[in-house]
Order: sequence, then C-alpha cells, then structure tokens
Amino acid sequence: MNEMFVNEKKRMKKGEKPMKRKNRKWVLLLIVGLMIAVTGCGGTSGTPASGGNQTTSGGSSSGESSTGSGSGSSSGSGDDNGEIKVGILHSLSGTMAISEVSVHDAELMAIEEINAAGGVLGKKLVPIIEDGASEPAVFAEKARKLIQQDGVATVFGGWTSASRKAMLPVFEELNGLLWYPVQYEGLEASPNIFYTGATTNQQIVPSVTWLLENRGTKFFLLGSDYVFPRTANMIIKAQLAAEGGEVAGEEYTALGHTDYSTVISKIIAADPDVIYNTLNGDSNVAFFKQLKDAGITADDITVLSVSVAEEEIRGIGADVLEGHLAAWNYYQTTDTPENKTFVANYKAKYGENRVTADPIEAGYIAVYLWAAAVEKAGTTDVDAVREAAKGLEFVGPGGKVTIDGDNQHIYKTVRIGQVQSDGQFLELWNSGEPVKPDPYLETYEWAAGLSAGS
Repeated sequence: MNEMFVNEKKRMKKGEKPMKRKNRKWVLLLIVGLMIAVTGCGGTSGTPASGGNQTTSGGSSSGESSTGSGSGSSSGSGDDNGEIKVGILHSLSGTMAISEVSVHDAELMAIEEINAAGGVLGKKLVPIIEDGASEPAVFAEKARKLIQQDGVATVFGGWTSASRKAMLPVFEELNGLLWYPVQYEGLEASPNIFYTGATTNQQIVPSVTWLLENRGTKFFLLGSDYVFPRTANMIIKAQLAAEGGEVAGEEYTALGHTDYSTVISKIIAADPDVIYNTLNGDSNVAFFKQLKDAGITADDITVLSVSVAEEEIRGIGADVLEGHLAAWNYYQTTDTPENKTFVANYKAKYGENRVTADPIEAGYIAVYLWAAAVEKAGTTDVDAVREAAKGLEFVGPGGKVTIDGDNQHIYKTVRIGQVQSDGQFLELWNSGEPVKPDPYLETYEWAAGLSAGS
C-alpha cells in the first residue's frame, strides 16, 4: 500500500559448503573455534519453539521460530533466517471476540500488504497468533510467551484496558514493544507501549462537551465493571462538575453481563438527557436490545457509546441502534482516498458483508507505523525503534496521524457520528484537525489531581 515498501531489495542468501570431518582432534578444535566466534558476536543458540500458531497472512506455516532469552532486559529481535516474527494477540474467543477478531484480521491484512511490497528491511513479516481469550491473565501469559519463547520483534494486540494493564509489566520487564489499538481512559504512558487508539482528550472529553451543548446536561453513566469505564467516568464526573452538567445515575455490570432490566428501570426513573455508555463486548447486544424492548429509542434518550462501532452494530442490529451516537476518530464513511482503498481491500479479502471501524483502522495503521519505524531505525531493536518512531507521520484511512515522541500516543481527529439505518455512521461533528494527545489531561484545569485517583 505504501511506496516506502515497494522498492525494498530482495534478501540474498549466502551458502557455505559443509566442512568434512577428518578426525576427533580436528572436530574438537572446530567446536572450540565456533564457541569463541559465537561468544564474540553476542549470539545465542536457538531451538524450535513449541506451541502457539505461526500463521502467515496467506495461511501457510512459517517454519521454525527462535526461542527467546527466557528473561532479561530486552526482547528478541524477531529476525530469523530472513524473516521477522511479530505477535498478534487478541481475543479470538470469549466476550470480547465480537470486537477483537476484526482487529486481528486488519493487522494480518497490513502484514500481507507489506510483505507483497517487499517486506520490512527486505524481510518477510511472519505473524505469530495467540488468543487472549478475553481474560487479562491469559493476555499476560501469551505476551510473555511471544516475547520469551517465540522471540517476536513486537506485538500488536489487546482491547480492554484490563488486558493492557495485565500485559504492561510483562513488556516493561522484558523490554518488549506493544502496539495497542483501542481508545482508552488515558492517565498512562509506558515506554514499552505505542497507543494508536484515542486517549481521553481525543474522544471522551470532546464528546462530553458536545453533548452538553447539543443534547442536555443530565447524564446517566453506564459501564462495564473494570478499569476503563470506572476511570473514564471519574473523568466525566469531574468534567461535568466543571462544565455545568450533572450525574443522574451511575451503574456498572460485569463483562459478559446480559440482564439489563434493573439498570433500565433505574434509567427510566432517573430520566436523563444522555446515557454515556462505556459497556464493552457482547453486553452491548443485550443492553441495546432490552432498551429498545422497553420502548426507549434515540428520540427519547440519546445514548452515546465509546466502544460501539460498525462491527458491533453488525452484531447488535442497525434497527436497534439507529439514531444513537458514538464518538470515534474514524468511521467506514470517513471520506479520504486512502479510506476508499482500505475499505475496498478489507471487503475484498474478508467479504462484502464485513465492515471497517475505528479499532480496525487503528490496528491496521499500527503495523504500518511500526514498519516505518523499523525502516528508519534500520533494525528491529526495541530501543532503536522507539527512538525512530518519534514524530513519524503516516497518512492512513482516517487521515494523517503523527506519533507524539513525548508520550507514544498519536495525533488523531475527533469525530462524533450517528448510527444510520444501513449500519453506518453519519458524521455530525469533527475537530477539524488532528488533536495532540494529552493522556494525563494536563491542559485541563478541572483534571488536576485525577491521575492520583486512577
């Protein structure tokens, strides 16, 4: 897709004829010489890894994979026999699969495109795929396997903040590199994570301001019971207090929860102008269908969601969601030449019935941003890639993005859209230009001290 990969030189392989063994003395001398040479180069011997999937975007096996160092301060290079291994770690099962499978698909498509254009540093990218199974502990376990056992150069993965928080200490301990593709609650900036989804000032904060100006001041806060919704609502409550809004109610349910009758009764009793929805996963299916069954439509109460995109609409039903809102940085309907190509390619690969969405686009551009940083650094070394990534620009489907070298988030355009009958979004408002990421909300007086309470 990008010209920078088109002119890559094809890798050359050098062959050496095996030496013939003459006698035991010569063999011993040869072994000693090899051991000295390996030690001088700082090399380690590798053995084939067991377990895990080694699937290329075309579906074929990649062959052997190197074993990582087991522990220590740096991750494996992922570079083995002219191939570079990268990890893909999403929930392919469990309550979050409704959202994460499509991000996994987009990342594989980006890898396939880059390989078709010559690879990275002239080498083929080989994805090692793991299933986080919607469980934070599994994400941490699989992240460690990908770095230590498979020796991947980087990992693309995660969705929930619980999964990211579980993986973060693993990446920091092993000096691995995670590209996290989903909007989140902010108040974090790890040197071992690049955040290609929105932080709070690129989604939640501007959407609350827009709702106060256009839909009303009385908010009901509904979320899944884990770190993202609780931290997001802590921020929203501080913002509402500063900007003239009020909280009519606040409820949390476990991930995978399906009975919303009691919550809906509380919503009806509170009579809010807005339901600010931070539910995640397939709980959104149950909530919206039961809300409609209770006779509440978008004409009665506006629901604005921050984790419901085109992929979730496909699972819930456009007839159920029509008229409700979502805040994102990308829609399938975003009008750019790059997006027209992206949507056409995604549908051609995965089916005309498939849709693109914000996290799908964020996962896709993450692969390209990492590849560009590796090309600039001339190596897959994590520290070198981190330094090379500072200030990198990329024109993706949603428009131009830039990596902020201060916090490893990216500049993104904010958008608010309304669900239409065809399951697509009509954009009602956008920020006009990419917004500088401010994960700790340092530019908002009302947010002072929030990081201490997160």
